[in-house]
Amino acid sequence: MVRSPYPDVEIPAVSIHDFLFGDLDESQLDTVALVDGMSGATTTYRQLVGQIDLFAGALAARGVGVGTRVAVLCPNVPAFATVFHGILRAGATATTVNSLYTAEEIANQLTDAGATWLVTVTPLLAGAQAAAERLGIDADHLIVLDGAEGHPSLPSMLAEGHAAPTVMFDPATHLAVLPYSSGTTGRPKGVMLTHRNLVANVSQCRPVLGVDETDRVLAVLPFFHIYGMTVLLNFALRQRAALVTMPKFDLVEFLRIIAEHRTTWVFVAPPIAVALAKHPIVDQYDLSSVKVVFSGAAPLDGALAAAVAERLGCTVTQGYGMTETSPAVNLISEHRDDIDRSSIGPLVPNTQARLVDPETGADIEQPAEGVSAPGELWVRGPQVMTGYLGREDATAEMIDADGWLHTGDIATVTHDGIFRIVDRLKELIKYKGYQVAPAVLEAVLLEHPAIADAAVIGVPDDDAQEVPKAFVVRQSGAELDEDAVMAHVASHVAPHEKVRRVEFIDAIPKSASGKILRKDLRAR
Repeated sequence: MVRSPYPDVEIPAVSIHDFLFGDLDESQLDTVALVDGMSGATTTYRQLVGQIDLFAGALAARGVGVGTRVAVLCPNVPAFATVFHGILRAGATATTVNSLYTAEEIANQLTDAGATWLVTVTPLLAGAQAAAERLGIDADHLIVLDGAEGHPSLPSMLAEGHAAPTVMFDPATHLAVLPYSSGTTGRPKGVMLTHRNLVANVSQCRPVLGVDETDRVLAVLPFFHIYGMTVLLNFALRQRAALVTMPKFDLVEFLRIIAEHRTTWVFVAPPIAVALAKHPIVDQYDLSSVKVVFSGAAPLDGALAAAVAERLGCTVTQGYGMTETSPAVNLISEHRDDIDRSSIGPLVPNTQARLVDPETGADIEQPAEGVSAPGELWVRGPQVMTGYLGREDATAEMIDADGWLHTGDIATVTHDGIFRIVDRLKELIKYKGYQVAPAVLEAVLLEHPAIADAAVIGVPDDDAQEVPKAFVVRQSGAELDEDAVMAHVASHVAPHEKVRRVEFIDAIPKSASGKILRKDLRAR
């Protein structure tokens, strides 16, 4: 067993709201908490806490509280912080929805989560409204933050002036959030994260990442994703930094915001790192304020990290985690120049790990020197979820009786506790940091009348980033080309789930039990 090299940190037994905002002092209240990267409008910590309390009060006046599930379908705008933390302040549970989801996908998540309220913005209202109507959610339970006729708006709810309610719950067991993850395989599942999980993971990040009140942190990674939720929204606010929001990635806007707002920490996924390393337009902007580029959500190549660091004159670092671990498991501190940037670094505080041979189930020992043999990474710590909502079977497959979470990732560890992800047991594809489940795409493909069989794997594109590729068997006599296959899938899934490559083959290789032999497809 490998333990974190960091000493354990104390995890306060409080709600995430009390942990983030409970000890704000007078000198901090009038510093900037949020900056709208598009308009430059600022929100101070005093204003933010006031808005959170008022929104929680308005929800409570409508009967929202402990036991209520509220869905949030909203891009990265300052109001997200008010709404998200207002829901938690009221004692309800927030389920955050991917902004790219179709109406059908929104409805599926709301149904599974048991959400009876939905919060959105006008650009996403069409999908939200269609999902709400499908589920019988009334117009007064569909909050449109920037205002739409017949729906409550954020300004109108804050203007009601209701005081925040007094709520009682156990932070160790009360669900704060229900983000959705495909886990190791299959359709998305609700990941049950308690207030303690969220408090723990922010506490675990604090000794490792040196964000402080002098920093401006760029928030382009979506808050609905656990990475953006914990490492940006919660961690940056706890460190009293200013969070500069960006509703969607656009390279020119991204560069403008960094230059104009003098952001010091930039959290990215590898595709953004590729642009920073390679795109000629980067040289047109003054990015000298950037101290650290931190990559997560998918593996970052060491050569790419070095290219970004050299071009921007900054430190580049990365970490590893999962939705099921709130997410941070491993982080490389910006001060650790001795750690290879293609690794994921050491475990965060209060965390233990094992490497287990997937064939024999035997533990792989940490070596006295050099690097271990590869094995499946198992982790244990206070950031590990309580389970998948309504899925005891899937929970039992993921977390064993001793509390070890089986990540499905194959890793090695060095004598000094530095981990590296080398492969995946699981079949999940990571496209630009988003999880794409092959099973979902295969089901969509098989709905096409001209497709007899299909399988999907992740393959590298020209920038060594993973993209979904479909192997398709045509029905006898059917006429079907690559464009038609890609168009069919695109019409049924979110943009990040689209098939990007197609190859027609005579038969899908399968085992005797009928499982797709993806290794055979990868060998092609």
